[in-house]
Amino acid sequence: MNTSIVKDSPRTSVRELTKVALVAALYVAVTVLLSVISFGAVQLRLSEMFNYLALYNKRYVVAVTLGVVLANFMSPTWILDVPIGGIATFLVLILCRMVTKNIKQDSWKMVITAVIFALSMFTVAGQLTILYDLPFWATWFTVGVGELLSMTVGGVTIYLLNKKIDLSK
Repeated sequence: MNTSIVKDSPRTSVRELTKVALVAALYVAVTVLLSVISFGAVQLRLSEMFNYLALYNKRYVVAVTLGVVLANFMSPTWILDVPIGGIATFLVLILCRMVTKNIKQDSWKMVITAVIFALSMFTVAGQLTILYDLPFWATWFTVGVGELLSMTVGGVTIYLLNKKIDLSK
């Protein structure tokens, strides 16, 4: 039995848990700080940039999903936004990892991820249609464009950050 592996396991677990908690907390903080533009039929949720972290390490699938669930408790539509937003985020992050796993260039992974997330905004449009009787197609368009813009700004930020810090570790 290799005692160094056993000895390092608790430290590694704490380190992993800390990274998950930090990203979840950052997602919540950015969403709440910018709550005026983070919720509604026209939204620019800049915290969506953290979605890209899941491309670098699978631990961030949990981190971002947890951040979304917690942040969505602040949403005016929290009753639907918490469960639907959490499940949708989890599934879309898994989908993005699967679709991009064989792509070598980070920039292409990010473009594909941004498009997938923008298209996935039908879930938000559906919630707003159910709760506020907003027109589905127009709402999907406005929320999708906002998501694409958020993901573009966030993509550049995460891409540049990964040049300085290895986000896969």
